[in-house]
Amino acid sequence: MTTLFDPISIGPVTCPNRIWMAPLTRGRGTRDHIPTELMATYYSQRAGAGLIISEATGISVEGSGWPYAGGLWGREHVDHWRVVTQAVHRAGGRIFAQLWHMGRLVHPSLHGVQPVSASATTAPGKAHTYDGKQPYAQARPLGIEEIPRLIGDYVTAARNAIDAGFDGVQLHGANGYLIDQFLRDGSNQRTDAYGGPIENRVRLLREVVAALVGAVGKERTAVRLSPNGDSQGVDDSDQAALFPAAAAVLDSLGIAFLELREPGPNGTFGKTDRPPVAPLIRRAFKGPLVLNSDYDLARAQTAIATGAADAITFGRKFLANPDLPYRFAHDLPLNPDDPKTWYSQGADGYVTYPEVRSLRQAPGETVA
Repeated sequence: MTTLFDPISIGPVTCPNRIWMAPLTRGRGTRDHIPTELMATYYSQRAGAGLIISEATGISVEGSGWPYAGGLWGREHVDHWRVVTQAVHRAGGRIFAQLWHMGRLVHPSLHGVQPVSASATTAPGKAHTYDGKQPYAQARPLGIEEIPRLIGDYVTAARNAIDAGFDGVQLHGANGYLIDQFLRDGSNQRTDAYGGPIENRVRLLREVVAALVGAVGKERTAVRLSPNGDSQGVDDSDQAALFPAAAAVLDSLGIAFLELREPGPNGTFGKTDRPPVAPLIRRAFKGPLVLNSDYDLARAQTAIATGAADAITFGRKFLANPDLPYRFAHDLPLNPDDPKTWYSQGADGYVTYPEVRSLRQAPGETVA
């Protein structure tokens, strides 16, 4: 029976366990979206993860809308991310870069750029900005003639990620960001080749992933989706049809893995009463499937043992427990996370969570 502590191969990368670190926005870069030495410490502390998926990382100025989040469009970004990846690799870890375009969730106050989306819509709620939370602005529809430029931005960021030493890239197609805004009919009101029926709304996802595969290889390309229910105001009228169709497209492209974020009705960071789509996606996608959202050790073990998932990504548990695989292997208590420090700057609540020190290793874990 497969367990969380068994290895799994993702293309050329051998993951020593199936306890993976989910992408977590933490806001410890600079205002120019440059990674810092503190980020190198943070990620290397968590190198015992089977695989680290980096925080969401902007592919362009247009797509970057989170204060102090990292970027991957310039040479300075590459040089400083290389410090992070080298620290992770020295500690025995593996790390993919998550590629992020926030679409209508970019606030114009950050860079003076009007947000773009599938259609002229406005996200609900307020954006995080350097001047506190502010209402979102209406996005302009991305012109069909702009699609090649957008795809080029993704490709440039992916090549930069590999140049910076990342082991692969993950397209952020989840959580109500740009790709998700194109996928779902609640936010996509287009009447051209990228709107209307499912095959049109999946088109941008397919074209971006195909370009990433061409640029860095299918074995180094992954995708994240969030198929069940509303996410930051983005929803679909028929999730059970849309997302298996998207998964089938990704399966045909042979990507390294597909990660799904699916909160339940009692979710502790987002919730929905819509049923999970993962079982339907499992039939459509034959590659490694990774599940996320509110998993504890027992539930994760069951998902792996039953074949519902091939790995599980943990977010806040990894945030507060750099040595999470070791703690799971030895049934040790977990540190609680401190939400007040999630998006703050500085070391507190970032690199200050205590680790359990021991000469013994968890199965498949490298202890730095």
